[in-house]
Amino acid sequence: MQTQELVTLVPWTFIIQILNLFIQVYLIKKFLFKPINEILEKRKNLADKEIREAREAKDAADSLKVQYEDSLTNAHAEAAQIVSDAQKEAQSKADTLVHEAEAEAQSIKARAAADIEQEKKKAINEAKDEIGSLAMEIAGKVVEKEISESDHKKLIEDFISKVGA
Repeated sequence: MQTQELVTLVPWTFIIQILNLFIQVYLIKKFLFKPINEILEKRKNLADKEIREAREAKDAADSLKVQYEDSLTNAHAEAAQIVSDAQKEAQSKADTLVHEAEAEAQSIKARAAADIEQEKKKAINEAKDEIGSLAMEIAGKVVEKEISESDHKKLIEDFISKVGA
């Protein structure tokens, strides 16, 4: 008979075991699954938050990269503009210096031409004065003596030789 007891089902024990099972399931659900689910939810929220922050950081980095590239492009354009302006200014200054040098050269040429003209007039006036003094000298000699044709030719040749000198 003992073997029979092992296999028989006692209704009160069965009901208590079922109740015990429900109580265990309830307690496991309340004290084990609920905190584990809360921890898992917190971890999921934390992971979502980190992913969201990483995406925001990536977007911010992308916008900074775009700004950097724009500012770099602007800097290159500004540098090219500065170089272009400097070249234009240098060319302008060079042209101005060339024009000033040409004007000064023209002025020097004009002064030289005026000096040459003045020296020419001075030489002509000196020659006239010398010719006048020679003419006076000849006239004085003519007055002193009456000149024959041969003397007259000699005086003219002397006059021409002195004027030529």
